Amino acid sequence: MASSDDPSVERYRRRPETVATDRGDGPPLVLCHGTLMDRTMFAPQIEALEDDYRVVAYDTRARTDRYDGPYDLYDLADDCAALMDAKGIDSCVLGGMSMGGFMALRFAERYPDRVDGLVMIDTTAGPHDDDEIERYTEMIETARQAGEVPEQLAGVIQHILFGATTNADNADLAERWVDRWRTYPGESVYHEVNSWLERPDFTDELDDIDVPTLVVHGEEDVALEPERSESLLKRLDAERVMVPEAGHSSNLENPDPVNDALAAFLDGVY
Repeated sequence: MASSDDPSVERYRRRPETVATDRGDGPPLVLCHGTLMDRTMFAPQIEALEDDYRVVAYDTRARTDRYDGPYDLYDLADDCAALMDAKGIDSCVLGGMSMGGFMALRFAERYPDRVDGLVMIDTTAGPHDDDEIERYTEMIETARQAGEVPEQLAGVIQHILFGATTNADNADLAERWVDRWRTYPGESVYHEVNSWLERPDFTDELDDIDVPTLVVHGEEDVALEPERSESLLKRLDAERVMVPEAGHSSNLENPDPVNDALAAFLDGVY
């Protein structure tokens, strides 16, 4: 566990409502968002679960004044441990969406005694391929040079992070996030993506993670297609729920089946 003198612990203790939302009094569920998102993407899960569980959703350093880098997924795992220390949480079910899932796997590797279960949302244990790395590198270089997320780039990202159904039938949801992305410093986006872009394959390490796992994947995910979560099913003690009419942000796009699956999973763990 992190020392009480760790500045990350103090940051989470002193500024709880600026970096984390903490609701409920039951067994803890800690939730980490994906790239370009923030803790508010878990609002549907907090509302659905707070009567029975303590749900803590927090912002990673990219959404705070500590956005400068470089840093990697293990640094983010240490940040999560610092958050838990500040909140007095010894162990939890840890959930992560996309980048949050990349982090959660490495947290489970580094802090195995602090994980009661995993919730992996639209994520994978595998790496990105060379074409994807080249594509995303071009995008974040554009943001870095512009000092922001340009409007055209934000429009492209909208169709990566949200599924076809959301973009067609619930465009207001996607466009609210586009407006939010446009406020981010380009440097924060650059370091956020670089924290995971060239990560090595984690598939073999899955064999050493022995906790119940819920895998959630949007059927319309084009950022990380559903088949890319299959290694999680094969190598972990996992079950998978496919979310219809949802893309890469499935827990936000179509929350009801996700909330139902989470409630059943948490009941089984606790």
